[in-house]
Amino acid sequence: MVEHVIDASNLRKTYDGVEALRGLDLEVPAGSISALVGCNGAGKTTLIKILMGMTRPASGSARIFGRDATSARESVEIRRRIGFASEEHELYDAMSVDEMLRFTAPFFPRWRSDLQQRYLRKFELPLQRKVKALSRGMRTKLALLLALSRGADLLILDEPTAGLDPAIAEEVLQALVSHVSSEELTVFFSSNQIAEVEQVADRVSLIHRGRAAVAGAIDDLRERYCRIQLVFDDVAPDVTFRAPGVARMHRHGRVLEVLSSNGSAALLDEVRALNPRATEVRPVSLKEIFLECVAVEE
Repeated sequence: MVEHVIDASNLRKTYDGVEALRGLDLEVPAGSISALVGCNGAGKTTLIKILMGMTRPASGSARIFGRDATSARESVEIRRRIGFASEEHELYDAMSVDEMLRFTAPFFPRWRSDLQQRYLRKFELPLQRKVKALSRGMRTKLALLLALSRGADLLILDEPTAGLDPAIAEEVLQALVSHVSSEELTVFFSSNQIAEVEQVADRVSLIHRGRAAVAGAIDDLRERYCRIQLVFDDVAPDVTFRAPGVARMHRHGRVLEVLSSNGSAALLDEVRALNPRATEVRPVSLKEIFLECVAVEE
């Protein structure tokens, strides 16, 4: 079994002189729910298009199931094992929900009728209604049903909850979690909603301007990252720490704040020599980590 279902290295892609990807690295372990988080224009959709064989990188490599995702022949084999849904929901407006199901199923030899029926009931999709008459939420549910029913080994979802109201977004996310708990597969999805990512994902890659700023298991990131606040009697010193993992520092009058990506122990040894009046160590959220790492690259 391939350890990493997705393995990308040093991917680069340029559109009209603008670098969409600038040496992006990515690993998605088998059986994980992995999220790709970034602001609009960070390179999320470009990466997914490369993985799906919709475009080719200028350089670098991308492998899925150990196969070369940039090869036209290999990409066909890869896509047979993938369930894909994008923000655009590429559905046929003139078809009814039932016709959309009947049209799609024959393309996928591993189509699961049991999953189709499960999600028809769960999502309460009206079989005879035309796709063009479905609400945005219903269109999202139909696109997700089509992806989940393929009997795929990997789900790739591009902004699956974009534009949805909170109730429907929650329903979509819970359907993903429930599906993964009952089926053996890997999920890779892009999002700019960090709260949603923390809710369902076990791994995350935070990307900014086409590069991975931070990547790893969410629990590991929460354990590694912390913020140390130092308060001094006078103006906070302009100091350079030798301890590894100093990701960001802020000086505000008497206060010095340090964001560490390597825990607090080594830094606290140095901090004591500065004789601060007060020292506080606190955990940071995934959102704080992302915002700080983005700020570093500005």
